[in-house]
Amino acid sequence: MNDERPWGLKDAIRTIPDYPKPGIRFRDITTLLGDARAFRRAVDELVQPWSGAKIDKVAGMEARGFILGGAVAHQLSAGFVPIRKKGKLPWAKVSIAYSLEYGLDEMEMHQDAVAPGERVILVDDLIATGGTAEGAVKLLKQIGADVVAACFVIDLPELGGAEKIRNLGVPVRTLMSFDGH
Repeated sequence: MNDERPWGLKDAIRTIPDYPKPGIRFRDITTLLGDARAFRRAVDELVQPWSGAKIDKVAGMEARGFILGGAVAHQLSAGFVPIRKKGKLPWAKVSIAYSLEYGLDEMEMHQDAVAPGERVILVDDLIATGGTAEGAVKLLKQIGADVVAACFVIDLPELGGAEKIRNLGVPVRTLMSFDGH
């Protein structure tokens, strides 16, 4: 589901041209996070479809997914699960390799972070090609999570990431989309 709404959240996103390389328009959510009203509205909108539903955990991908996911977990009275880059977690973990534009990387989570059958929502700031989110969904499912949805503030639909997650059987919720990449 992609919800374009007239509450001005798009105006809270800073666009930085030619970052990190020429031709890319980087969508910076730090301006949204720094605006208390916009941040609250974004979290409320990410939470809204599951308000009152049984959600056991919210998983957030490093790093902006930690900020948003923690706030969403708090609103849903759910636990929070950090999904980290390889080598950052101190205890027994499960890992998965995922595709990036330029190769492969790995992400990890603690092996006891989610119990089999727990209902989990995945949260991050933006979905582009979907490689990281796809890896996170597969990692959660690998340990038995019921991935209820994947939620993002921003979708870059031309890059196909949201569709990639839907093809894994996971509904996708985004608050806004931008053309290009």
